[in-house]
Amino acid sequence: MTGKLVILTATATLLASGGLACAESPFEGPSTTLNTRIGDLSFESGYPTDETVKKLYDEMDFQRASQAYLWGIPAVGLNEFRRAHYDVFGGKSGEMLSYLDFTEKLGILTPNFTTPYIIGFIDLEETGPLVVDIPAGLMAGMVLDHWQRVLADLGVVGPDKGNGGKYLILPPGHGPVQTDDYYVVQSPSRDVFFGVRLLGDDKEKAITELLPKIKTYTWSMEGTGEAMPVRAAGDKEWSQMPPRGMAYWDSLNEFIQRNRVEPRDRMMMAQLRFLGIEKGQPFDPDERQKGLLGEAVLVGEAMAKANTTDKRVEPPFWEGTHWKHALVVSTDQRDLTYFQLDERAAWFYEAVVVSKGMLTETPGVGQRYIASYKDSDGNWLSGENTYKLHVPPDPPATQFWSTTVYDESTRQMPVTEQGRPDISSRKEDIVKNEDGSIDVYFGPEAPAGHEANWVQTNPGKGWFTYFRFYGPTEAFFDKSWALPDIEKVN
Repeated sequence: MTGKLVILTATATLLASGGLACAESPFEGPSTTLNTRIGDLSFESGYPTDETVKKLYDEMDFQRASQAYLWGIPAVGLNEFRRAHYDVFGGKSGEMLSYLDFTEKLGILTPNFTTPYIIGFIDLEETGPLVVDIPAGLMAGMVLDHWQRVLADLGVVGPDKGNGGKYLILPPGHGPVQTDDYYVVQSPSRDVFFGVRLLGDDKEKAITELLPKIKTYTWSMEGTGEAMPVRAAGDKEWSQMPPRGMAYWDSLNEFIQRNRVEPRDRMMMAQLRFLGIEKGQPFDPDERQKGLLGEAVLVGEAMAKANTTDKRVEPPFWEGTHWKHALVVSTDQRDLTYFQLDERAAWFYEAVVVSKGMLTETPGVGQRYIASYKDSDGNWLSGENTYKLHVPPDPPATQFWSTTVYDESTRQMPVTEQGRPDISSRKEDIVKNEDGSIDVYFGPEAPAGHEANWVQTNPGKGWFTYFRFYGPTEAFFDKSWALPDIEKVN
């Protein structure tokens, strides 16, 4: 008891003398000015002046808007694709459109030039349950919710394992369906993306044989609706790139109004309401909000560029190189102790869709994408220079590999006189070295004698490349095979 009394007495003495008091407040005094990274902040008797209050609220809302830009990237990117499906291509809810050639794919973020795409969107409030019916064959795809989280893989990487199958997609709140006839997919969102890519080495044969067998139709306990065949998207000018300026916030607001707010996003919604975006309310920002939102789009995209092209969330894939995983987000966008933010922004700023197959850990199945934005000297890749990529013998891909060029600004395939943005192992006239290795060249003009292995770039424009492995083998996973950095030739 005596010991406790001594401790209590000592503590009281320290408190009285200020020995355990907090550090001196920086706001004390009749008039104080703090010099900070956002400028001078003035206080009178500890209270912020009217000018400082305005400055602090503007800064709060600007910072929140900048982070909201990063937060909204996967939603806005997919919403722009959804808009194009309905407004540009005249697609129906549940209808699948084919994107087969360079022109049709131009609006897509980082598409593979080699493989044909068949893509659709569903508004489940309009259609109710919908069936995606795919035939047996070499294809892979996915069903995604409105945040681009995987609900199911399709084809060789899905439960049908390439044998074909019927996928029944149910709207939010729909009761369970017990059936052996369908792979049942429960969607948490009204808007759903679904698509497949054809992987066969004979592209025209795959299109001719498989595409007519892919169909969709509505479903109910009473029966199914009329089948919708795949229709060509057609040669139209379009883009699913997240827009710049106030159009970004218009798209994000549309997304928010169309879909339920999830518990994980309520804190962000609390911040957005002071910027004029609130569930169930019209988006009509005042001049102050427009100014902050406009500037936040610029800063937010600048952050997205750094977060994507110089990923701090990911180490080099091969030690000593500038190659990194392009796809750094998980299929459910969750980690052990947090929801992924930088990871999903890094991928969806420059790409669209994800699947379990694209993150395969199984040799011979699925795909892996490795990206590079810099040359061997650590300088950004730029279109006026000529570069060489040495692909060692026996690349670890059971199906094929490809390296595709993308424009840094749009993250889409560049438009050049050559009209072909990639080199792949399926290119019939590709030239190999005596040891089986291949040298790929990138530049504004073809180096003499290397025309077959050359991809044209646009002078003055930054570019990057994805090196894709389709059916990656064990040598990819154990890194016994490695891709060297891209070297600047001149």
